[in-house]
Amino acid sequence: MRYLHTMVRVSDLDQSLDFYCNKLGLVETRRMENEKGRFTLVFLAAPDDAPTAKETKAPLMELTYNWDPETYTGGRNFGHLAFEVDDIYATCQKLMDAGVTINRPPRDGHMAFVKSPDGISFELLQKGSSKEAAEPWASMENTGSW
Repeated sequence: MRYLHTMVRVSDLDQSLDFYCNKLGLVETRRMENEKGRFTLVFLAAPDDAPTAKETKAPLMELTYNWDPETYTGGRNFGHLAFEVDDIYATCQKLMDAGVTINRPPRDGHMAFVKSPDGISFELLQKGSSKEAAEPWASMENTGSW
C-alpha cells in the first residue's frame, strides 16, 4: 500500500491556485478536465517533490473543482494538511505579506496554522529543531480557528 494524494474540493479554482501555488508555494504537476463529469482536477506537489513527482510518485494534493456551483462546509472536520518548511518565521511572514491570516502563529518556533480560501487547515512545521522564540511571533495572539 502507498499513500497517493489528499483531495480537497475548492469553490473557486483561480483563488485556490493563487493560495496553494503563489502563496503557499506548491507546484502544479498535472491537470485533467472532464467535460462529461463537469469537473477539473489539479494535482499539486511540494516544491522539493515536484521535479521527481512522476518518477517517485510523491504524495500529491488533488484540487477538485466542480463546474456547477456548490457550497462546501465543514472543512475543519477533515483535519489538516501538514507541510515541513525550512524557516517557519520566513514562511509565515511571506504568507502574511500575501494577505494570508496566520491563525496560530509560530510562538514556539516550530508550528503554525493557516487556512485556504475554502477553510482547509494547514499545519506548517519547522524542519529540524524548533527556532528560538522571536517577535512578533512570540507574543502574537491566535486568530479564528484552525
